[in-house]
Amino acid sequence: MSEPGSPVPPTSPLLSRVHTSAPDTESAIDRSIPEFPAATPIDEDNYFRLHRPPPYLSQISSDVAEFINFHHRVNRKVALVTSGGTTVPLENNTVRFIDNFSAGTRGATSAEYFLEKGYAVIFLHREFSMLPYSRHYSHTTNCFLDYLTESPDGKKVEVDEKFQKEMLVVLKKYRYAQENNLLLMVPFTTVHQYLFTLKLIAQEMSVIGYDAIFYLAAAVSDFFLPSSRIPQHKIQSKEVGGKLVVDLEPVPKFLRRLVDSWAPIAMIVSFKLETDNTILISKARTALKRYNHQLVIGNLLQTRKKQVVFVTAEGERWIKLDPEQIKENVDIESIIVPEIINSHNAWIESRKRMGL
Repeated sequence: MSEPGSPVPPTSPLLSRVHTSAPDTESAIDRSIPEFPAATPIDEDNYFRLHRPPPYLSQISSDVAEFINFHHRVNRKVALVTSGGTTVPLENNTVRFIDNFSAGTRGATSAEYFLEKGYAVIFLHREFSMLPYSRHYSHTTNCFLDYLTESPDGKKVEVDEKFQKEMLVVLKKYRYAQENNLLLMVPFTTVHQYLFTLKLIAQEMSVIGYDAIFYLAAAVSDFFLPSSRIPQHKIQSKEVGGKLVVDLEPVPKFLRRLVDSWAPIAMIVSFKLETDNTILISKARTALKRYNHQLVIGNLLQTRKKQVVFVTAEGERWIKLDPEQIKENVDIESIIVPEIINSHNAWIESRKRMGL
């Protein structure tokens, strides 16, 4: 969200060149194999019966219900934005875990644009991943201290004059969201925590019906280790003979349960990330058909910050930043979110015409 031509803090030559999170796209695996089927009610019952809910879930339930009721009274629409990746612990007292590729950039950025368009936002995010507003100064190659300077008398810390205008804009937006109770932060770390919390929030949001939108930008693990097979303490290398063989189970595809049962009249937007452009559209269309929701946003790992494709029952439509927008560091989410809001408004009107 940086303004065109806004200054950036000095960085070391090494940090400005090296990005360790960038994958080797030449070695991407074949993603043409079929996906797991959508979860059934029996899958849902078994999963939530056999796994223990997070101990803090009742507190989240109370906070979410209060937040939703507050905005329901003033007829404000609410977006649930999921963000960041889930982990799969390999021990109960977790030392080792399998992680998921996601820093939460898309989710945190999108949440800001939903807030700017008048929505309240429940931000279901990976703990310590990017957050709305603070994302401008975290998870970057720049140290936050680069934005600061000493006062002339050397007794105070001040924002460097070069960055004051930009930081003031972000600060005002953040304070407005806080003072008007527009943003509720809900954390998760593991895939189990994410799924239990998603179901809870979806059921709490049922009171606002089609005024709810689900923007599912989190990277959810495809596999997990069932509770019955997780050791209590750290796995000792001598006990496994120097090798660790992990037998993972597929995570049930609960998106269909969200569509059919947890939030049946809300608008639901999911994302499909691929590395192979030849299968992106077909994978997104397959997901749309399998889960029967309103919109799949397809994006390639290599170009996800510059272009995405909207896949609906009516067809496909690409959204791309032009060269000037790329040069000016325009967030593609600043285009994605207003497009989705237009679709949400149309969805609401269609529900009203149908008497739902």
